[in-house]
Amino acid sequence: MRDNPPMIWNFTKMHGAGNDFVVLDGVRQAIHMTPERARALADRHFGIGADQILLVEPATRSDADFRYRIFNADGSEVEHCGNGARCFVRFVHEQHLSDRNPLRAEIATGILVLDEGDDEQVTVDMGLTRFDPAALPFDTDGLASHTQGEDTLWQLDLPDAPADAPRSVQVSAVAISNPHAVQQVDDVDTAPVGIIGPLVERHPRFARRVNAGFMQVVDRHTIRLRVYERGAGETLACGTGACAAVAAGIRRGLLDSPVRVHTRGGTLTVDWNGERLRMTGPATSVYNGQVDIDKLVFSMALGR
Repeated sequence: MRDNPPMIWNFTKMHGAGNDFVVLDGVRQAIHMTPERARALADRHFGIGADQILLVEPATRSDADFRYRIFNADGSEVEHCGNGARCFVRFVHEQHLSDRNPLRAEIATGILVLDEGDDEQVTVDMGLTRFDPAALPFDTDGLASHTQGEDTLWQLDLPDAPADAPRSVQVSAVAISNPHAVQQVDDVDTAPVGIIGPLVERHPRFARRVNAGFMQVVDRHTIRLRVYERGAGETLACGTGACAAVAAGIRRGLLDSPVRVHTRGGTLTVDWNGERLRMTGPATSVYNGQVDIDKLVFSMALGR
């Protein structure tokens, strides 16, 4: 038995279009997040279960209301999560941390502007989009490429793919605070996301790994999308992935803004003016709870 008093964390389980989160208030309670603790919270068998852990903290910048931190299910801290950003602002308002709207959230790469509407939808100003491979970073030295519209498609070889899967894919490189590689497919339902997704996600050309998007164009204002997320695997929805796919599709000459993005967890709407992206979608609170974090970590270690 341990001698230290239990460390109880209050949390809220939330989701945005099926992309689910454990959200923690690090303003009114002391939260020291570690990779081990993040993995324990996210574990769907031994923990609470989530694609990502979201942490609300006091801002470290004078131009922000709060700091927004994101931890993947594998414990890694990442730069951005679009669906999480919508849940972030709803959590702040529901927990009465602030009634400010729009809200300015500090992330690792800048400031997000979050606007909770009266129609249960939340709009996030996702900021600037970059297409320079170095912004991901993505090593394109020696890679074959060709242009489609205003976009560059890079041929990514997949030598470890099984015999019945593609041995190379054509991807657009998009950075929306976090890195994305977007490929077009004929049908997302039959696309080998579970096979090709992890091969792209951990491809050695991406120094910090990458989110692998699979985009099906339905018409000029509609796509279907699946994303194999860096550090989380395939999720029911990915907000930054939706934005990356729309930006890539517009640059390729396939889409016109605004675009409805149908994911397996719900529908998002993305507007892009060629520079700044705005994404609108739902944010839902499921339940509130408490967890003894150190007991959870200890029990997981025993279970394995």
